[in-house]
Amino acid sequence: MLTQKLQDNGDSFEVSVRKAAAGAPVVLFSVGSGGQPQRLSTLLGALIECGCTVVAPHFERLASTTPTEEELVFRARRLTLALDAFVEPSARVAGVGHSIGAAILVAMAGAQLWLGPGRRVSIAPDGRLSRLALLAPPTGFFQAPAALDAVRIPVLAWVGSADSITPSAQTEWLARAMRDWNVVDVRITEGAGHFSFMDVPPPHTTEPLPNKQAFLQEYSSEICKFVGAAA
Repeated sequence: MLTQKLQDNGDSFEVSVRKAAAGAPVVLFSVGSGGQPQRLSTLLGALIECGCTVVAPHFERLASTTPTEEELVFRARRLTLALDAFVEPSARVAGVGHSIGAAILVAMAGAQLWLGPGRRVSIAPDGRLSRLALLAPPTGFFQAPAALDAVRIPVLAWVGSADSITPSAQTEWLARAMRDWNVVDVRITEGAGHFSFMDVPPPHTTEPLPNKQAFLQEYSSEICKFVGAAA
């Protein structure tokens, strides 16, 4: 992937981009709190190998495990700016995100994201998103009444049973909340943790999976199939 720079309100930011042939599936990758897409290199490599155009903005690490409204709006805006710069306006885009990056994509798909009572975060929806693959998504942001009603696109949500940060119960709640109008394909990998999706997890974390490389390849292959179905 090539790394290119874009401007946002006078500041520059980096975006890793791989442009495929015209008509190829387009993936917008939304990274987790660490901010660096290359830390999920198996997934990004698989998406490239299966012929996708991939757009992956870089971010600074979030200072806290609880993002602020400003941080969420900032990331969503730069995700949209990256799509504007590298993807045709008429393109249909699959959003693929890990952790907080997944939650931002859900908001960009039309959901109402809340940080607490009376604290709705104003994130502009992006109609180019045609499906979402959510890895270890935090769903507590969407538990206000009707917060998910506007999300009417296919969703694949994947979580590990050993995830103590975004437990599998959160993903199962998401599927129940949307069942009246949308089917969420929920995958739960026994023994996987929150950072099992990453090739380079945060320092001082312990990997619970005995064969992480096999899991990286398995879930990346399934994401490719899901994204390819959007073409």
